[in-house]
Amino acid sequence: MVALCILGPLIAWLGFGRHGFIHLYGVEKERQAYIEKINKLTEENQALFEEIRRLRTDPKHVERVARRELGLVRKNEVIYRFKDSNKPDETFKGKGYGERKPDELNRFPKGEVGKNGTTK
Repeated sequence: MVALCILGPLIAWLGFGRHGFIHLYGVEKERQAYIEKINKLTEENQALFEEIRRLRTDPKHVERVARRELGLVRKNEVIYRFKDSNKPDETFKGKGYGERKPDELNRFPKGEVGKNGTTK
């Protein structure tokens, strides 16, 4: 009986105390979550470093990114934009274009000569 009176509070303290097993289990789960987050951020960081390296050393990659993200084109290149019949008519707001509809973007400015020698 005396042993039970001594062991009972001791076991309760070890299990439920401020530094007990239940608290230790919660801290371990939190630590594992932080480790996973660190690993994910490390992978993302490595990918960003690789992207920086490619942008600094690979001109073709720079061109690909400029075309995809900025919509840049080479000189004398023609871009055809097709109107989606399911979407309402939109205007394109781009640097140097003002506000024009997408089908107007494919036309040459007044007096400019196309590849086949015609003016529009």
